[in-house]
Amino acid sequence: MDFDQSPAAREMGARLEAFMAEHIYPNERRYAREASESADRWSSPAIMEELKARAREAGLWNLFLPRESGGRLTNVEYAPLCEIMGRSAIAPEVFNCSAPDTGNMEVLLRYGSDEQKRRWLEPLLEGRIRSGFAMTEPDVASSDARNIAGEIRRDGDEYVLNGRKWFTSGIMADRCKVMIVMGKTDPTALRHKQQSMIVVPKDTPGVTVERSLTVFGNEERGGHGQVLFENVRVPADHLLGEEGSGFAISQARLGPGRIHHCMRTIGVAERALELMCQRALNRSAFGSLVAQKGLIQDWIAESRVEIDMAREYVLRTAHLMDTVGNRAAATEISGIKVAVPRMALKVIDRAIQVHGAMGVTQDTPLALMWAHIRTLRIADGPDEVHKMTIARRELKKYDPNFKMTPA
Repeated sequence: MDFDQSPAAREMGARLEAFMAEHIYPNERRYAREASESADRWSSPAIMEELKARAREAGLWNLFLPRESGGRLTNVEYAPLCEIMGRSAIAPEVFNCSAPDTGNMEVLLRYGSDEQKRRWLEPLLEGRIRSGFAMTEPDVASSDARNIAGEIRRDGDEYVLNGRKWFTSGIMADRCKVMIVMGKTDPTALRHKQQSMIVVPKDTPGVTVERSLTVFGNEERGGHGQVLFENVRVPADHLLGEEGSGFAISQARLGPGRIHHCMRTIGVAERALELMCQRALNRSAFGSLVAQKGLIQDWIAESRVEIDMAREYVLRTAHLMDTVGNRAAATEISGIKVAVPRMALKVIDRAIQVHGAMGVTQDTPLALMWAHIRTLRIADGPDEVHKMTIARRELKKYDPNFKMTPA
């Protein structure tokens, strides 16, 4: 299958790689230092704002936007750029291409009213604010979106929200000003029509950010917040789309989000392999370079093969999304969501082993890479749910009436 990039996409990729080499990699340690030394742990380090300004000046901004939404790139063209950005934990935000903002912006583009776009989408596209996405709940299995129990109740010209969310990514950041919240508007409707999504400004009375959740003991800059909604009132015109469309919107949002995660994860794996090779070539043990050990050569070779196979799978999925649409590519989207993080974890684990004790410290990005990618096997749907989805579609090829559970 031909995944050739257009000349414009190749040129943008070259500029992005040059920007990463000149501005991103050299400033990773400065970012970490400023973040650790800041009196406000949720404020954005100064270097981030400097880098974002440079990225905008360089025309490397909002690269994620699909062509149908005014962007310049197809999914196939964006994939290599997303991979490049994935090589550094700070890069996606620098180019205004980080989650959950990208997903929220796409939702607002597709389902937002003119006023919603003016008030929230425009400042998000400009990078002046950040956003949160509140869907997951601590008391239900949120991998099944139909289980979402938080209440969104109509009361005259307003909606009233009650419930508790967690893993609301980005909510702790001082620049996070708004959330998209998914909740139940009609518990008596068909299961796929019970939920709705609504825009809730973070400073709305009744919104309480209770705590930040760590991930394998680490706390990301924007945090993963637990948020309580107690009689939170917002105008009815804050609703996204129509009542009962929340499940459909969530599926539309998560499809692009999942492939973006996988694209970035290819970059994470590439950098882990690069660090593994560099370490192996610069360390000696038991009379020879680590790189001269047969086991290490096997790890390097296996990693190269696995990364390239995963990249082709992602590109094929991106091609299908471009040519037949996200719905038709649903099996492949689920497939890469299972395969790519699993591959990256193996590569990162090998790199950690080659680094020895250093591999689990803050002196390399490997430990944080592992924590982030391990979490990705749960985020946006756990592996088991995606495999169930793949199996169901595969079985229905042979029996269109097949049901996963007894009638």
